[in-house]
Amino acid sequence: MIEVVLTDSLRKKVRVKCNDDDTIGDLKKQVAAQTGTSADKIRIQKWSNIYKDHITLKDYEIHDGMSLELHYN
Repeated sequence: MIEVVLTDSLRKKVRVKCNDDDTIGDLKKQVAAQTGTSADKIRIQKWSNIYKDHITLKDYEIHDGMSLELHYN
């Protein structure tokens, strides 16, 4: 079980606990449940890399305590 911290443009932080074999789509669903936003309107990225929904956190080498950027489309 890992914890990922997502920060939006207003510096609001969302902490999500998930498994490293979860996909980015699963992560978006958990973020959507906490923020009240639809999962299809969420974009997760780090620097200029936009993460795709079907790839796992392990494949992207996302580890416990890592911070990602949260954007709303």
